[in-house]
Amino acid sequence: MTDFRTLLADLGRPRLLIRAARFGIEDYCRDRDLKRLLNADSPASPEKALPRLLSEEERLEQTRKAGDASYSLNRHIEVLIALMAEVRLLPRAPQQI
Repeated sequence: MTDFRTLLADLGRPRLLIRAARFGIEDYCRDRDLKRLLNADSPASPEKALPRLLSEEERLEQTRKAGDASYSLNRHIEVLIALMAEVRLLPRAPQQI
């Protein structure tokens, strides 16, 4: 199983982009936002949604770095918000002592 928490922590995106996404987590509405971001009829489980969100975020990051005029800062932040919120919904692994 993929450790999505580690992947998210290791993204290495600009600090301002991450801060903007953190502010938006409070207003995240899974039913509304996830369906829109993934073009789905109903929201998928976090385990199914996260790989799709990660793929979309990577595409947006490549577009941003290329300086492409089609880059949408708003969408990038929305995808990062969804990533952060969905990771919080994953069950925690039992801690080993």
